[in-house]
Amino acid sequence: MTEVKGIYRFSFGPWNIDEGADPFGPTVRKPVALARKMAAAKKMGFQGMQFHDDDAVPDLDGKTAAQIEKQAKQIKKMLSDHGLVAEFVAPRLWFSPKTIDGAYTSNDPKCRKYAIERSKVCIDIANVLGAKSIVLWLAREGSYIRESKNPRIEVLQIRDAINAMLAYDPKTMILIEPKPNEPVDSAIIPTIGHAVGLSYMTDEPDRVGVLCETAHSILAGLDPSDDMAYALAHRKLRSVHLNDQGGLKFDQDKSFGSYNLRRAFNQVRVLEEYGYGRNGEWIGLDVKTMRTQKQDVNTKHLSNSLATFKFLVQKVRTLNKKLEAQLIAARDYEELDRYLLCHLMGVKY
Repeated sequence: MTEVKGIYRFSFGPWNIDEGADPFGPTVRKPVALARKMAAAKKMGFQGMQFHDDDAVPDLDGKTAAQIEKQAKQIKKMLSDHGLVAEFVAPRLWFSPKTIDGAYTSNDPKCRKYAIERSKVCIDIANVLGAKSIVLWLAREGSYIRESKNPRIEVLQIRDAINAMLAYDPKTMILIEPKPNEPVDSAIIPTIGHAVGLSYMTDEPDRVGVLCETAHSILAGLDPSDDMAYALAHRKLRSVHLNDQGGLKFDQDKSFGSYNLRRAFNQVRVLEEYGYGRNGEWIGLDVKTMRTQKQDVNTKHLSNSLATFKFLVQKVRTLNKKLEAQLIAARDYEELDRYLLCHLMGVKY
């Protein structure tokens, strides 16, 4: 294979600079205004922002189309003023009382209709912001009690919802972001493989891709670099959410590479060697501020993750490929293992 180096631009969402609340305790930091988050993004070297629909237009369910458009235009101007662009917009379908039992897969047809209509509004917002992609984190699409839903029908309901979005706007790209659990016990589209398979069931498979998140792959017991490679083989990897994860726990969203640097290296290597980014794909971060961080250092997880990614790009580019090939040919994987560790640690081999 001829190596094709990637081209990278970086984004994160406003939720990545948070107030530190968790299920066991209240907030510990003050909220940061969106404009200040944008300024911080630009200062740290990011080129884009990710949005939920109600990050751009708060309380949008109670607003008219004209009000939604007006507020979205204000956010677009803020982005432009800070020299940023919007990567994607995602419908936040897991907060509404109407989606307690799922959004596209709710047992209540009125709630399913609400979810699709809300998704169309999300597309409208994305068009105003100039974002080409809609990300579907299928948060409540699954079950707490398996017998409460028919899993075959759930898959078809999600397919039908995606088809409705594709028909609503012929320019929109849909990206499925799978996760195996949390908040529901069992997600119906839990992995990248499921998401890729679902994309082929839609009316326009070329307009349906996937977003691979490091932590979500790990929570499924999979290696994120393998998931990325699988999606790349199908030409379906349209975005990533890089972070880290300490095993099969809750979704931790640790700083990229902070828990397992070698696993992070392999993610960067897959992206780098397959020329990821040359078709406009983004490197997105989805990392949480540690609850212990003070107000004035609440963005270090973002700058650190960005620095780690760039460090690992150089490690990939300076890897001794000739030596690696020799060790592979000799089937001396113990020595290959040692060389890779020495290379990552920066010690003499």
